[in-house]
Amino acid sequence: MKYALYLTTLLACSSLATAEVYFKDNFENGIDNWVQSKTKDDFGKFAWTAGKFFADEEKSKGLQTSQDARFYSAAAPFEKNFDTTGKDLVVQFSVKHEQNIDCGGGYLKLLPADFEPEKFDGDSPYEIMFGPDICGPTKRVHVIFRYKGDNKLIKKEIAAPSDQLSHLYTLVVKTDQTYKVLIDQKEEASGSLLEDWDFLPPKTIPDPDAKKPEDWVEDAMIPDPKDVKPEGHDDEPEYIPDPEAKKPEDWDDEDDGEWEAPKIENPDFKGKWEQKKIKNPDYKGPWVHPEIPNPEYIADKKIYVRNLGYVGFDLWQVKSGTIFDNILITDSVKEAEAAAMEDWESLKEKEAEAKKAIDDEEAKASEELLKKAEENKKQEDLKAKVEEVMEAEELAGIEENEPLEESIDSIIEQQTLKGAAANAAGVVGDAAAAGAAGAASAAAKVADPLVKAGEKVKQAIKDEL
Repeated sequence: MKYALYLTTLLACSSLATAEVYFKDNFENGIDNWVQSKTKDDFGKFAWTAGKFFADEEKSKGLQTSQDARFYSAAAPFEKNFDTTGKDLVVQFSVKHEQNIDCGGGYLKLLPADFEPEKFDGDSPYEIMFGPDICGPTKRVHVIFRYKGDNKLIKKEIAAPSDQLSHLYTLVVKTDQTYKVLIDQKEEASGSLLEDWDFLPPKTIPDPDAKKPEDWVEDAMIPDPKDVKPEGHDDEPEYIPDPEAKKPEDWDDEDDGEWEAPKIENPDFKGKWEQKKIKNPDYKGPWVHPEIPNPEYIADKKIYVRNLGYVGFDLWQVKSGTIFDNILITDSVKEAEAAAMEDWESLKEKEAEAKKAIDDEEAKASEELLKKAEENKKQEDLKAKVEEVMEAEELAGIEENEPLEESIDSIIEQQTLKGAAANAAGVVGDAAAAGAAGAASAAAKVADPLVKAGEKVKQAIKDEL
């Protein structure tokens, strides 16, 4: 048992030892190896960052789009050119749409060995384009091969994740011309290059000289000649006058026209007669157009073969923020699986936790802002209520930071005293002849109602508080 385990481990290590890595970039040492295209002056700039949330700030650093509504174009060379003849091709990289992408590409392009990165743009020929592309409701994964000058799109639909976490995309192209697409190490599509892309014309075509014989019978059923429509079948109409209907007493034929009884369904109506059908003794089945070998078909066992030298990003994004990381180009599935475990699997849970922490903080901040807005609105509503009761020029004296309740007390007190003084002055003057006691009594009669009115106003406003 121990020997078998040792042998399995030895074989696995041997497999990894023979694997070759042609390009690997985890962006731990910066982005200086990426060459910016010079075909335009306003390309968006790539940033080197782990983003707003991450599992490990150093390990999570990647190549990030940093400017909204821009084209991006940059490429990096392989460590050495990769001729895939007789070798599997494995492409793997992670994509984090941190900005909650609305419309933009997240795919990479594998470029030929003679590629010039300074001239990179959307028209540059590429060998393979692979990765997510999201715009509105369309969320798909592209797998496009260039073949004899044309870009061939996969005929299957592969859905792309559209959340804000990192997702790992893997494409495997094998020498037997089969493929696999994995997202987060789960297989999402697989099959044959020959069946899932239109690389080659069909092997056979309809024979242009073949024609369906004139006497070919394709009707499986025919009317039964022995089935004859019974006599009188059509004698009864579908609707008849209602025998129970009576002409209204106030009906005037001269003014209303000739009265007709309403129609009802005829219980004796037999419906439309249809002749029975029987099997056609001369039926030969559907005619199948004969096929002949297609003279334009030429088998190609090397569709999988590519000569690669660069990897690049040629993208448009409306809202920037996508981070690309953990790019690997190798000839070994085992190498890619090991890299996935080390660079993505080991960090995904911590990244999700970091994202949740950010979401919780933002939710709390939003809740506090909403609460403050509600408090401000309440204060504004109370000030408006005061303005309805008191004169606007008096409220203008309220300090912004002064408690509203104290301001109300102050204003009412001032209003009451002013009103009392103004009115009492006249009344007391008139009552002076009656003596000091009469003057005091007259002043009290004027001041007391004003004070009471002020108290009522104050209480009404405080009730609103």
